[in-house]
Parts: sequence; structure tokens; C-alpha cells
Amino acid sequence: MKTYGGVGSILALLLPVPSIGWLLAIAGFILTLVAVKYISDLVNDRSIWNDMLLSIVVTIVGVIVGFFVLVASLLRFMGLNNLNFADFGSSFNPSTIPTGDWVGLIAWALAGIAVVWILLTVSGVFLHRGYGKIAKALNVGLFGTAGLLYLIGAATTILVIGFLLIPVAEILLAIAFFSIQDNAPVAVQPGPTTP
Repeated sequence: MKTYGGVGSILALLLPVPSIGWLLAIAGFILTLVAVKYISDLVNDRSIWNDMLLSIVVTIVGVIVGFFVLVASLLRFMGLNNLNFADFGSSFNPSTIPTGDWVGLIAWALAGIAVVWILLTVSGVFLHRGYGKIAKALNVGLFGTAGLLYLIGAATTILVIGFLLIPVAEILLAIAFFSIQDNAPVAVQPGPTTP
């Protein structure tokens, strides 16, 4: 559990590496998920896993919405929003594409950024909540600190500061995973009772 989570957090930091960074980050993300799932099962608290899943779903929705808003705004700007694929014949000339207004492009882009920012902040809330529960269950306060930094980072990405805080949170998360004692006291949540 600690090795998966620690190594996963370190690999997630390698996202900026050219060519293979995204693959390493995905591998790290998966390892971290495995560690969180293991902890959730170990302490018998499914809400930890649920918080992580909600965070992932909201992040994915944010990325998809942001991508489509950006593409739609660019197509609208270029006057291609009503384009028929039959228009792409052999006589297609890109220089004849009409350009739209800059105000519309900027407005749509800002709207897309705002939606992505809101969804990433909501994702940060779930992540913060999940790591806070892990901090209490395993008695490793760094999980709570990392979760709080993730939340602050997500909320301040619109000011660019968040892009600096999120890697710091990832480093703290790696340290938190490696700080888990092999025989650490675990605060186990009571399971469902059977009559």
C-alpha cells in the first residue's frame, strides 16, 4: 500500500517529461488509486474510496467540457459551426474560411475556463475530504495537509498559483504514503451489523 501510493505520487510528478510524461503520470495515478482502495478496505471506510471516485469523475467531466467548449469556440470563431463535411471536397481552400469576432471567441473561452475551474475545485473538495479521512484513520497528518493543498491548488489554478501548489501537494502525498508505519494503528470504522 505505502509503496504503491508513494511510487504512484512520484510518477504523477513526471507529467511534464516530454513524450512519456503522460504515460508515467497515468501509471502513477493508477498506483495511487490502488493504494487508496487498499486503505479504504483496510479501515473499512468505503466513503474514502467514494470520495476519490467522485473526484475522478468530476475531473474527467471538467476536462471533457473544457475541451468541447474550446473546440466549439474555435469552430464558431472560424465560421465552421454550420460546416458540412461534404464541403471538404478537392476544391477546399483554407484561405476562404471566414473568421468570426474576437469578442465571441474570448467570451466562450472564458466561459469554458470558468466551468473547468469550478469542476476542478469541486474535485479538490472530494479529494481533500478523502485524504482527510485517511489522515485520521492512519494517524498520518500529512495526508490531510496534502489534501488541503490539492484543494487550494485547484481553487487557485485560475490565478496560476495552483499549478505550483498541486506538485507540492503531490510531493507531500508521496511523503505521507512512505510515512505509513507497517504496524501503524488503524482507526477501523464499524462495519454493517447483521441481525
